[in-house]
Amino acid sequence: MDKIIFATGNAGKMKEVREILKDLNVEVLSMKEAGIQADVEENGKTFQENAVIKAREIMKISGEVVLADDSGLEIDYLNKEPGIYSARYMGEDTSYRIKNGNLIERLQGVPDEKRTARFVCAIAAAFPDGSVETTEGTIEGRIGYEEKGENGFGYDPIFYVPEFGCTTAELTGEQKNQISHRGKALEAMKEILKKRM
Repeated sequence: MDKIIFATGNAGKMKEVREILKDLNVEVLSMKEAGIQADVEENGKTFQENAVIKAREIMKISGEVVLADDSGLEIDYLNKEPGIYSARYMGEDTSYRIKNGNLIERLQGVPDEKRTARFVCAIAAAFPDGSVETTEGTIEGRIGYEEKGENGFGYDPIFYVPEFGCTTAELTGEQKNQISHRGKALEAMKEILKKRM
């Protein structure tokens, strides 16, 4: 295994993934860098199902080991919305500033203790031999009252982590990778990959 394709076009995500997997000594390529153009329909009912669908599909196209993640934000007060639709919430081309503003608005007047939420990340690895492995990670927090921080992407500026006293967009990249849903799922996946190298 000298290279892994990570099935995403998200630059912020690629940065996190490369940082966490750097000690594997394998080249980690985005789909674009691997020259793959594919629009995979993620029609699973869970984060895990969607990650597996994506990883399998890109592995079939590339013949390489492929990692794919599906992650999102679950807000308890909103029946775990936006959930598996996090990326497509309010439309795929809607900016996160608008999405975040909408969620804050929907939680207007809701007290701290009822603003509980979590980021969930499922990662699937599809191997050329047809086998698939999955891992999952979560981080618990609350939805803040305004956007704060410049370091993250997506819903990070409204996701408040009580033990750090700030949003995930206010954490350093290193701190975030240690505690984040994606960081936890990737660390677990890294152990699986090591055994298969």
